[in-house]
Amino acid sequence: MKMKEYIWRYTLFLIGLFIASLGVAFSTKAALGTSPVASVPYSVSLLSSLLSFGGWLNLLSLIQIAVQVMLLRSKCRPVEIIIQTALAMLYGYLTDFSCGLISGISVSHYWQQMGLMLVSCVVLAFGIWMQFKGGVAMLPGEAMNRAISTVTGKKYENIKVFFDVLYIVVSAGICLIAFGKLVGVREGSIIAAVAIGNIIRFFNRCFDRLTKKPKEEPA
Repeated sequence: MKMKEYIWRYTLFLIGLFIASLGVAFSTKAALGTSPVASVPYSVSLLSSLLSFGGWLNLLSLIQIAVQVMLLRSKCRPVEIIIQTALAMLYGYLTDFSCGLISGISVSHYWQQMGLMLVSCVVLAFGIWMQFKGGVAMLPGEAMNRAISTVTGKKYENIKVFFDVLYIVVSAGICLIAFGKLVGVREGSIIAAVAIGNIIRFFNRCFDRLTKKPKEEPA
């Protein structure tokens, strides 16, 4: 890979990372539940002020990285782990920054909450899509799913669904025990789990159509 392309890919990935953090921030503002992978850190951040939302997100990322190292052992590439750790820490910081960036937005009605939740799904999906197009790294959550898939031989998609459901269940348990009601995970979490993948596919189709070269007509 040429240096120019290398820089371009990382730039695209980092922009996508920031956009994804905005999507997560919008979902927290909507207060209808966040994306599955962010639901546990968000729920814990409501319970404990020891760390910020981004800080708890970083802690979860470090756990996910540790799981990869334990599973892959000698197959684990140190450079990849270092890059993952750096990007995860940056993502946690960007999430806190984005939450502060939109702190002035006021949402008082359910229809406004739902509208903002749908906006968050589109923004988050676009950020993830840009990261995929950058194609230079994976965040710890997805990399852990890949590592488990590699070791167990199970399909990556099935591993992802399992952990998405697990995050939601754990988050729901934390909220019910601590607050007696669902806070960090609600209908918005289910909407995000269903919608984001489909929105990413929609972006892919649009991109393919825009970049598809027209067929040359025969002379």
